[in-house]
Amino acid sequence: MNGYEPPYVQVAPDVKLGRNVRLFGYANLYGCEIGNDVKIGPFVEIQKGVKVGNRCKISSHSFLCEGVVLEDEVFVGHNVTFTNDRFPRATNGNGQLQSEADWTCISTLVKRGASIGSGATLLCGITIGENALIGAGSVVTRDVPPDTVVAGNPARFVRSLPPKN
Repeated sequence: MNGYEPPYVQVAPDVKLGRNVRLFGYANLYGCEIGNDVKIGPFVEIQKGVKVGNRCKISSHSFLCEGVVLEDEVFVGHNVTFTNDRFPRATNGNGQLQSEADWTCISTLVKRGASIGSGATLLCGITIGENALIGAGSVVTRDVPPDTVVAGNPARFVRSLPPKN
């Protein structure tokens, strides 16, 4: 049984929820796939097309936009923001509000066991390597190798981590 209490959680009918998913107040999920044994904190939004692997933890106030893929055992700290558009605009060339036809979604991949510190922002089109660690408040603008710590704005190499067995 999934641990959530409507009406404080919005889960659209097109969401694929795995077993033992725990959802907390004011989470908003639509068009996404959530694996088994996942914990999703309060005030989290997960948009269409997002895939969350098994045994992930997504902390409060985080935003996972279309195009984000989290592999298994990924930790997302509080208030983490993903992006999916390198050149966002409100309007198209005709001055009308943009629609889905006016832009291209650019994906982001977070590999197994990676951890993203609170308040980090991840620009689109990057890959976070296995077991990598993103420091709190970092702005990640490029790929992060596996078993690496990065931090800062823009995020830069801090040190290597020993590989997990």
